[in-house]
Amino acid sequence: MIVEYIRYTIPEDQADDFLAAYATAAAALDAAPECLSYELSRGHEEPERWILRIEWTSAADHEQGFRGGPHFPAFFAAIRPFVDQIDEMKHYERTAVAT
Repeated sequence: MIVEYIRYTIPEDQADDFLAAYATAAAALDAAPECLSYELSRGHEEPERWILRIEWTSAADHEQGFRGGPHFPAFFAAIRPFVDQIDEMKHYERTAVAT
């Protein structure tokens, strides 16, 4: 399993559209067997900061399976207006320091 974090900076006047885009994109994540879980969080102190956390079965399953599969086009179409506002998009490996 691998965890992907995508950090965004979204101006307040685009927040509702951003949230709606990910609500739509979530259907593609739900349908994708490579996606184990996901969570979109908004900054409390800085509400223009957003983090999407996605657990994938593996980095290869994400990059080749999901991106090359039938669910990616709908996912990308929903979030496309916000791609230029990505600050970071990286995969991370979990450690034993967890609950």
